[in-house]
Amino acid sequence: MRQEFFPPLDFQSVFAEPWTSQFEGSFQIVLMGFFVSLGCGLIGNFVVARRLALVGDAISHSLLPGIAIAFIFMASRSVTAMFIGAAIAGVATTLLIEFIQRQSRVKPDAAIGIVFTTFFAIGVVVISLWLDKVHLDPDCVLYGEIGFVPLHESIFIGGFSLGPRPLVTMGVVALIDLLLVVIFYKQLLVTSFDAGLARSLGMPVKATHHGLMIALALTIVASFEAVGVVLVIAMIIFPAVTAGFFFERMPFLLWSVPALALSYALGGFHLATWLDCSIAGAMVVVAGGLFVTAWLFGPNGGLIWQCSTRSILPRDQPGPTTGSVPG
Repeated sequence: MRQEFFPPLDFQSVFAEPWTSQFEGSFQIVLMGFFVSLGCGLIGNFVVARRLALVGDAISHSLLPGIAIAFIFMASRSVTAMFIGAAIAGVATTLLIEFIQRQSRVKPDAAIGIVFTTFFAIGVVVISLWLDKVHLDPDCVLYGEIGFVPLHESIFIGGFSLGPRPLVTMGVVALIDLLLVVIFYKQLLVTSFDAGLARSLGMPVKATHHGLMIALALTIVASFEAVGVVLVIAMIIFPAVTAGFFFERMPFLLWSVPALALSYALGGFHLATWLDCSIAGAMVVVAGGLFVTAWLFGPNGGLIWQCSTRSILPRDQPGPTTGSVPG
């Protein structure tokens, strides 16, 4: 019997039922995806502007040894223990990458590769030597499952439920990221595009960089339980590069993050409902689809825009140039 590659699309079961018979769970899953994309996207705009997108990948792989070592010392698989271990490993990764870059002749990309491969290998060795009889699955850390968010215990304040713990944690982290961007916007902007100008203005270039990297590490740590640290890397990169085909100035790039985050969360949720696949993975597929659309049709360097411009301009007239302009 021939099996269809895509299941038939039933509008009622894919788009209506999740918001009628399963509203609370669906809402929490989509909200979690929105918070992850929002927090990662806000920080990611400045990370991409500094050409440090691979640092997020390094942090994601470096969380494994932190989680494993935290279990050994605390003898517990509690969320608090795992979060502390992952946070320490994430911050240590950013500081070690920075130290290698400044104290040696190793290039930034090589320093990132050295740190994250070493940390990840240490995590694998620690698990195989001391935790072989303990259910600590590296795949769970790397890929996560956002669909399990509604099953976590809720956080109560004054008898009122705020929601599942991962959702509340990620919401708080996303709010902190937003406040940091608003409060330190000028420092983040100038140091990202012109460190020399920032120094001449008396701005703390190193402190701003370290603060951004620590915020990135904590955002990834807060996301790893539900979304998985590998998939969260996409949410750091996609909003910035997708919006970049429509806007050049940083304020517009930042304002586009909430709309893109909502598109990723809603689109990924319904795509996963239709295909019965990983919700986090479906979110990344939607993000990739929106990026390709922007790449094709975006007025700021899109492929179709470039082709149409070249066909209109005279051969001896240079075409328009595009480039990021600080906001």
